[in-house]
Amino acid sequence: MRLSLLSPLMAAAVVSARTMDSLAAIPKDWSVIRQASSDDKISLRVALQQQHTDALEQAVLEMSTPGHPNYGMHMTREEVRSYTAPSEDATSAVIQWLRKYGITPEVDNDWVSFTTTVATASELLDTKFAWYQYAEGGSPKLRTLSYNVPDAVAKYVDLVQPTTRFGQLGAKRSTIFNMHRPDAAELAAMRTTSFAANGAPGTESTAATCSPVNPTCLKSLYNIKYTPSASTVNKVAFCSYLEEYARYTDLAKFETSFLPAAKGQNFSVELVNGGLNNQASSDDSGEANLDIQYILAVSAPIPITEYSTGGRGPLVPTKDQPTPPGSNEPYFEFLTYILAQPDSALPQTLSTSYGEEEQSVPQEYALKVCNLFMQLGARGVSVIFSSGDSGPGNSCVRNVGKNATYFEPTFPAGCPWVTSIGATQGTSPEKAVSFSSGGFSLYHTRPAYQNAAVAPYLTRIGSTYSAYFNGSNRAIPDVAAQGVSFQVVDKGATSLLSGTSASAPVFAGIVALLNAARKSQGKAPLGFLNPWLYNNTDSFTDITTGYGSGCSGNANLKNGARWNATVGWDPVTGLGTPKFDKLLAAAAPGVANA
Repeated sequence: MRLSLLSPLMAAAVVSARTMDSLAAIPKDWSVIRQASSDDKISLRVALQQQHTDALEQAVLEMSTPGHPNYGMHMTREEVRSYTAPSEDATSAVIQWLRKYGITPEVDNDWVSFTTTVATASELLDTKFAWYQYAEGGSPKLRTLSYNVPDAVAKYVDLVQPTTRFGQLGAKRSTIFNMHRPDAAELAAMRTTSFAANGAPGTESTAATCSPVNPTCLKSLYNIKYTPSASTVNKVAFCSYLEEYARYTDLAKFETSFLPAAKGQNFSVELVNGGLNNQASSDDSGEANLDIQYILAVSAPIPITEYSTGGRGPLVPTKDQPTPPGSNEPYFEFLTYILAQPDSALPQTLSTSYGEEEQSVPQEYALKVCNLFMQLGARGVSVIFSSGDSGPGNSCVRNVGKNATYFEPTFPAGCPWVTSIGATQGTSPEKAVSFSSGGFSLYHTRPAYQNAAVAPYLTRIGSTYSAYFNGSNRAIPDVAAQGVSFQVVDKGATSLLSGTSASAPVFAGIVALLNAARKSQGKAPLGFLNPWLYNNTDSFTDITTGYGSGCSGNANLKNGARWNATVGWDPVTGLGTPKFDKLLAAAAPGVANA
């Protein structure tokens, strides 16, 4: 138990307090540049404990499990808020605690936000704030190494942030594996194999090889023939972070070159947390262009929205992410924004191609973000994430304890309320890609919907690598799609991009089509996908060749490590790649794949 000294202005009193979070030392490569001034401003957010989290989880599983009486019965915004609301005692206790320090907070259900001075925040949280600087530059951060909350209040609080989270503005951390500008000969070959001189779709041989990947080959490979009518369209969206902006002119050129049937279709942009839509930006736009172009390639004419979100989230330094690119995406800001939207404004499908090592994210933060994704599922939104591009991991070293060897799952793909997408390449046969990330979460136990699929894999591998992962936890990825050499127009030029960040928008486009087909029959959208996916394993091509590799340079794994693609679920390609005709028959029986 720790003692906390209240402000002299409030009359001295000693109360017992709980340490909510604590770092043993200043994170590697950070240093204090000065103590915070008493009048420095700081904005903080308190997450209150929800009253009915378990009940909400059960309700989401029921509405997402085929055959259950509640299947497809998604909730309204207000219904979800009734589950996530804190108790009156919780709200009252936190407000009273803050008001004792002269703070007037803003309360939104289970979130309490406020801005105050460092002097007040230091006394409030029984801590000392300082300005920290990363060794390689970037913006200084106002942080602390620990913080405390009075016991009488702590029992109602999940977290207060940003406090002990060290982040750094820097390079993006998307899951693009590479970006290659083809030379003149390669471009000529693309034009020859992608489209005939009159702009018609490519030849049968191109569709068969999918090298490079274009819209025609994807639709052929996954047997996608269904085109929704205008009356059945819904909305599909993708998230852009870290100053990436999809470009209208690049999309128009992509349509002309690779998707003439969709020529003229554009996308809308919603700005979140100070995000921009800077069409003249000199920053990288490859990820955002990849997302918009290949969601459109699969799902046209369904309307597409880009959520451009500003800001950076918290980061716990690791060997592979010592802080720069210090770019954990601001999920709290985006998720609280989208969950506040009216039901009519929500997309039915949401794709995100960003992620990082799960261990680089504080556990309390990861769990809270996962809870917010669950809330989207409750409202009928299918949330899709790329699994990452590091196989079992990069250095495969834990950032706690004695730097033990351990595989590195990714966040948010490890959240059991999102659908994680791995990567494949080739067509005869389609096989796993060496960079495709997968494994087992550090923070989340394995959900029941995965048991039947994952257990045989664990039996098959026996004790192999068993010291480096927890097989009882959430397994990723769930499914896979092509992820190598996508033809993308970026800043006016055609590039070849690879990564699970290419796989995610492809699968999102497929889900958008399935939702459109369901809408044509008056059915609810699929919503949280995973129980439905694991109930329809025959709707996927099982990938049994290839592997995901990583952990190079690890002293305990001199030859690195690999997950092999095998019969059934595996931690490289999940259940496999989509057979659209079978998925369509399962989602909307009677709708023709034409």
